[in-house]
Amino acid sequence: MIKKLFLPFVVIVGFVGFVVYGRMKTAPNTAIVPPLSVSTTPVPTVTSAFVASPPATGISPTATSGQYKDGTYTGSVADAYYGNVQVQAVIQNGVIADVQFLQYPSDNGTSAGISQRSMPLLKSEAISAQSAAVDIISGATQTSQAFQQSLTAALSQAS
Repeated sequence: MIKKLFLPFVVIVGFVGFVVYGRMKTAPNTAIVPPLSVSTTPVPTVTSAFVASPPATGISPTATSGQYKDGTYTGSVADAYYGNVQVQAVIQNGVIADVQFLQYPSDNGTSAGISQRSMPLLKSEAISAQSAAVDIISGATQTSQAFQQSLTAALSQAS
């Protein structure tokens, strides 16, 4: 009885292995990207130098009762390994009202997919935190760190 089941089992395992191997061989540049999740580990402080640029619009900064001066501030371009990240912070009534991505990694399908999933999370967390101290997104570490760096540069102009 066991001998009769052994041969079909070996054939099935061999077929599954052949299919998996074939998929890996036909798509060598395709990375399997796990679903993104937000890390709960503390974010290190970004200490790189940056060049402050003037507000990107004709809006002149004005003091308000919030943490920042109203206006639109463009952060520095930060390298995310697979492409650059640059953000623009919109400050209204002294708080971060919006964060817009001016540049993000999108040169290949994997980078574009990671960016499309991580950008809304980074944006919403920055608005909630009212700072660039956001959690690193699992699967988008370099993009998250570049986002923090660019947003830090933008917010330093608004301080």
